[in-house]
Amino acid sequence: MVEDIIMAPLIIFMVIVAPIWLVLHYRSKKQVSQGLSEEEYIQLSDLSEMADKMADRIRTLEAILDAETPDWRNKL
Repeated sequence: MVEDIIMAPLIIFMVIVAPIWLVLHYRSKKQVSQGLSEEEYIQLSDLSEMADKMADRIRTLEAILDAETPDWRNKL
């Protein structure tokens, strides 16, 4: 009787839950191993380009501030 109570959920788990779990697990592993998609690579390139432009702007602004107010860094 106790064995029947334990066996029913175990059978349901092994027949239904475990296969779904395995399929989803290996599908996610496959997606991770494929690397970046074309769209993600383009987005990453765009973000990198924007970051480079922003860094140039910051350098320019700091150069202007250094020329106009030499002690601006010490005021922080």
